[in-house]
Amino acid sequence: MLKTYTFPKFEYRPAAARSDGSVERRSVAVIGAGPVGLSTALDLAQRGVPVVVLDDNDTVSVGSRALCYAKRTLEVWDRLGVAQRMVDKGVQWKLGKVFRDRDLVYGFDLLPETGHRMPAMINLQQYYLEEYLVDACLRTGLVELRWKHRVTGLAQTDEQAVLEVETPDGAHRLEADWVVACDGANSDVRRMVGAEFGGQFFQDRFLIADVLMKADFPTERWFWFDPPFHRGQSVLLHREADNVWRIDFQLGWDADPEEEKKPERVIPRIQAMLGPEVEFDLEWVSVYQFACRRIDRFRHGRVLFAGDAAHQVSPFGARGANSGVQDGDNLAWKLQLVLDGAAPASLLDSYHDERAHAADDNLLNSTRSTDFITPKSRASRVLRDAVLELAEHEPFARKLVNSGRLSMPTPYLHSPLNTPDEADFEGGMRPGTNCADAPVLQDGRPAWLLAALPAGFTVLVFGARPPQTEVRAGRVAARIVSVGDDLGDAQGLVARRYDGRPGTVYLIRPDHHVAARWRAFDAARVEAAIARACGH
Repeated sequence: MLKTYTFPKFEYRPAAARSDGSVERRSVAVIGAGPVGLSTALDLAQRGVPVVVLDDNDTVSVGSRALCYAKRTLEVWDRLGVAQRMVDKGVQWKLGKVFRDRDLVYGFDLLPETGHRMPAMINLQQYYLEEYLVDACLRTGLVELRWKHRVTGLAQTDEQAVLEVETPDGAHRLEADWVVACDGANSDVRRMVGAEFGGQFFQDRFLIADVLMKADFPTERWFWFDPPFHRGQSVLLHREADNVWRIDFQLGWDADPEEEKKPERVIPRIQAMLGPEVEFDLEWVSVYQFACRRIDRFRHGRVLFAGDAAHQVSPFGARGANSGVQDGDNLAWKLQLVLDGAAPASLLDSYHDERAHAADDNLLNSTRSTDFITPKSRASRVLRDAVLELAEHEPFARKLVNSGRLSMPTPYLHSPLNTPDEADFEGGMRPGTNCADAPVLQDGRPAWLLAALPAGFTVLVFGARPPQTEVRAGRVAARIVSVGDDLGDAQGLVARRYDGRPGTVYLIRPDHHVAARWRAFDAARVEAAIARACGH
């Protein structure tokens, strides 16, 4: 029980009995109703794909767990129609401070420029997030949420996957064209397909304490190295919704997890940090050890892995849930095209190409952060402390301080789906990068570029629109949108961010990543780029 939140209990519904003895068949089965599974199901549903979601629980996650959600992830959720509710409830922030002892080492601003719809970051407890996603999935009419349905077995053929599902009413089988496994770090599905999961565990433990209190700390990310209230270790402070504050204490490898979770151990740590006069209540406490690992292949036949089932990172940098939601963002449009017969099944191999690359980038950054926060040798600690001391006075050293490089989208610069540049660009969005948002005018009213893009492929033209309204490659059509005729560049930021001088053309994928760009419109080149982006 939490003091600030009442957990919903979702209705269990048995699978429909089939009088003819046949096995139920679905296009897509998503396993796991966490943020990644629900976001992926919602994305598929909004593309017209019916989805069944199987989860062995009947409520949202216990404890706040994932907390920080980055601008790119919020832009994905905005496309899915759920971001504004999250932003309204969550705590927006973009500033951070790093301390050594009592001294401020440096501060940072995650989004110093204006002209973006979504904030740099919000903090929101995971249970709110899941509740909002469940509501949105139900509104689509295409997502069936089956609670208390535990997948216990999986077999595959060339045409389908067959799931064995255990429920309160007994076991049954479910066939699916495709399975998306979002069943977490201890994924049963990963074991069922025999996937390898390689990487390293870190020899450190951390205490998470969600603390209910009224405090005058600013809404910023504060990180301490060797603070006076927790000597020799590190501490992280974040504000959440409902006057809840997240405090992370580094404990060290020798700490006993069960002992450290007890209130008589937690409360003195927090009191030492806040001072004896501050009143607070414990909302949720957990002790964790983290790993940096990923799966060998994101696609195993008809099973595709996403989120923690595919990769694990340390919590420093907010890369776990953010990268997982971006997995689903990458996968959903590809699954839709394959199911519609508009793209070959081999297009799904590009899901591994792109998201394994992103996972490796996150693992590298996460490992570097962990090594800086928890040095593994005396020499490493001396070097770390020297960097912190220099950073107080020397700007060059501040770039070396690593209290968690915060989540940024990884560009797919070497994706096989990209069409390489043929013209010179001084800046703008390279093929493989996610599109930048900017304010526009649509029908004379203020709007935002990303929200104005159609659901499928887009040909974004700067200047006069070509005679046709779309470019078609096989069964896939890309709608032409003109910055000039259809959209007004309200502050000149679209042209600036896209290096969009008159005549420039961008091909934008359904997940708002650039597939190709040119300095002039050529329908044949656009058609070829669409085909390439669809795996042909």
